[in-house]
Amino acid sequence: MKRTIDRFHLSTLSLAILASLSLSANAQEEQANDEEEYAMEEVVVKASRLKGTASAVIEERKNQAFVADILGAEQISRTGDSDAAGALRRVTGLTLVDGKFIYVRGLGERYSSTTLNGAAVPSPDPTRTVIPLDLFPSSIIESLSVQKSYSPSMPAHFAGGAVDVRLKTIPSDFEFKIGGKIGTNINNFDDGITYNGGDDDWMGLDDGTREAPAQLLNLWRNYQSLNTLSQQENREIFADMNRDMDPNTTTINPDFGFDVTLGNNFDLHEDHTLGFLSAVSYNNEWEVSELYEGQDFRQNPDGTWTMVRGFDDVQQTEHQVKWSGMFNLGYQYTNDHRLDYSFVMLHDTQDQMRDKLGNTNNVLITDGLRVRDSQVRYEEREMIANQFRGSHNFPALGYLGVDWKYSLATSERYAPGNIATRYILADENMDGLWDIANESSLRKGTTASRFTYQDLQDEVTNYGYNVSLPILLDSMDIELKAGGDFIEKSRQAFARRVDVNTLAYDDLDLTGWRMNDILTDDVVLNHPLTGSETVIRDTSVAGDDYFSGQLIDAYYVEGDVLIDNTWRISGGARYEDYRQVVAPLDPATGQFDLPAQPTVEDLEALAFKEDKWFPALALTLIQSEQMQWRLSFGQSTIRPDIREVAKATYIDPLTGFPVGGTPSVRSTDVKNYDFRWEYYADTGENLSIGLFYKDLIDPIETVQSPGQDGPPLLRIANAEEGYVYGIETEFLKDFGFIGDFGQDFFLSGNLTVSDSEITIDRQAVVDQTGVSTAITNTTRRLTGHSEWVVNMNLGWDAPNGNHSATLAYNVFGDRIIVAGIEGRDDAYEQPFHSLDFVYTYYPTYSSTLKFRVQNILNEEKRLEFEDTLQLSKTEGVDVSVSFRWDF
Repeated sequence: MKRTIDRFHLSTLSLAILASLSLSANAQEEQANDEEEYAMEEVVVKASRLKGTASAVIEERKNQAFVADILGAEQISRTGDSDAAGALRRVTGLTLVDGKFIYVRGLGERYSSTTLNGAAVPSPDPTRTVIPLDLFPSSIIESLSVQKSYSPSMPAHFAGGAVDVRLKTIPSDFEFKIGGKIGTNINNFDDGITYNGGDDDWMGLDDGTREAPAQLLNLWRNYQSLNTLSQQENREIFADMNRDMDPNTTTINPDFGFDVTLGNNFDLHEDHTLGFLSAVSYNNEWEVSELYEGQDFRQNPDGTWTMVRGFDDVQQTEHQVKWSGMFNLGYQYTNDHRLDYSFVMLHDTQDQMRDKLGNTNNVLITDGLRVRDSQVRYEEREMIANQFRGSHNFPALGYLGVDWKYSLATSERYAPGNIATRYILADENMDGLWDIANESSLRKGTTASRFTYQDLQDEVTNYGYNVSLPILLDSMDIELKAGGDFIEKSRQAFARRVDVNTLAYDDLDLTGWRMNDILTDDVVLNHPLTGSETVIRDTSVAGDDYFSGQLIDAYYVEGDVLIDNTWRISGGARYEDYRQVVAPLDPATGQFDLPAQPTVEDLEALAFKEDKWFPALALTLIQSEQMQWRLSFGQSTIRPDIREVAKATYIDPLTGFPVGGTPSVRSTDVKNYDFRWEYYADTGENLSIGLFYKDLIDPIETVQSPGQDGPPLLRIANAEEGYVYGIETEFLKDFGFIGDFGQDFFLSGNLTVSDSEITIDRQAVVDQTGVSTAITNTTRRLTGHSEWVVNMNLGWDAPNGNHSATLAYNVFGDRIIVAGIEGRDDAYEQPFHSLDFVYTYYPTYSSTLKFRVQNILNEEKRLEFEDTLQLSKTEGVDVSVSFRWDF
């Protein structure tokens, strides 16, 4: 066997290293007639499985004119990551936030962009600029490309990097795969809490249980105020609202999921080929967690801090249902013309129940009182994309190349009937224990409970073209490129808040711990009211509803020159004409929230317009087949997203704090500098070392405003200037140097060390946001920036090719999540040491059994300031087993 591998000039271990970069391979096992032929065939099969198309991944990375990292499907499979977000945290300089969003080189998610097959698509999450990457299951991903230096052919919205999610395309042969998974989290062994949802929750769809009643929906459609109805009409609507969302203790079911892939390729006639690939996946997961939520703190004489408002005992159960569908159709004529159509639907539902114990500034534990909040957060996120692509080559025209694309994508975030209810606990027997069932009463106030109903819809049309012309000279290869890219984006946001006013009831006994048992239908409809008070009130404000639109017209020219196969010069410029308008609506009338006689200034305040050129230049020295040096420069911009300039307030999912947009936020001008040295050995080993520097003018940041009786308000604002710089290195190394035993092991990893700084003008922020903000540190790191990131993968592949194992480690340095105010230091998310283990067994060449343990160290997420805990969440240890059969 070893002699056969020597003929391929690849050791067993080198093949394993290549596997960490490879894409999925399509190989078939042949039958043999004697032992020698069988041994030979076994080696060939193993080489096919492990090596796959690793050379394509390596060559693509080497041949990029601008610095980029590429992650193949096989590498994602080795680490067992179930979606694009989890996989991308393995890439050099990338960190994962909230399990969904990628920070590139220490810059927050707003400083990066995400495309699908090279086309812009909308995000179904209103709290973030980019697409939540946990939407993309790994089963439909061909590769992930992260470009880190700016080039004119890509959108000018660039600073940290640009992520392109590439879906699997039509196979070269018949393909039919079925996979299933089952697992759990050790935290789920304890009981969780849930509530009475709908019959279709297993599909991640609300069956109408949570939706507002028909009478209320009709009021909103007709822009008739709830507050103008009679007391009896008001009561009848409240009686129809779903109040049965109190917590119940329940046993947690195991996680499970499945995926199916079917595809084929057909030779039609002579040079005509037609192929298709379809895939569906489904995942149903539960997570039980304990949290700590500090909102306001008081400094003690000894310099320590004590929480005066927040929740120190939070029980949470989250149910997540994900499903996706993909269909690709491809047609090819000779090797010169190809047409592709892609359809993808991604759906993700998060259903979260929280039961929280804590205190406020007025409800003090020293007085024998506590508050208890019961919260339901339910949201459905969905994205549907239709994409058409064409690639054409015309030999008769000097091999002129024309590529084009058309993409129509929609996204929606639907959050019906979320609710937050507050109770007061009184330790009546003064035993120091809080008996929720016997010492609780519904809060007496104008907002004893709040229902929220939200719906956000986005639509993005993206079309464009690229034209390229190669020119071959004696010692010089030239490629000239030009193209256009056009984006049209529209958004419609709807939000309503309905508060329950228990002060409306005349002498009502509010004792109890379940709202549905206290405010029964009989109480709601018949209990005497006080004066003209109404039970429910619409507390929606201007800006909760808004329309927005965005247009980008872009053109670029680029040249790529290769001299003597040694020097490569690439560069050009991109022109973008950017227009955006955000128009808030008055929810009471449905009219634009403008003065009766709006001035030109009033109208201009709704719009944002910018047109600019963005140049880029890259120089590559190809010293040899194995070694090259890169140097690049580019100018780009980061424009405020719709959510950041809209007056609406949304809840940040990472902190739970409300965030308000600022219409006057300015774009960030970015200058990008990159230098990288790369070495690629013939065996698959490689090493790269890179330096980067980014200069930022008017960086967009979040600042904190003091809160009253609730969490602090975060606002979007511009700092004056900033920068980020660092060094990153990546390597792949086998262990053949220690002998035969070491040939079966390899080590891959990357390390990024960086620093950043921004300067903030307090008064400028106050003038821009219109709210007070006593910022503690006017010079600090960028929000979300980690000074170091480490990834290590230790892999093993059995000599017979039937077993493999990977131990994957990821950790990031602390990063600012909430900037401090009023003398309190910034709050840092603490390092999270993620250690995962994946073992894979191949019973036959067509079957795969995989065992995975995630977060072996049982780390928890923690947010701290000055050694004081502000937020925390247990993550638990995930264990899963999956099986896949390739027919």
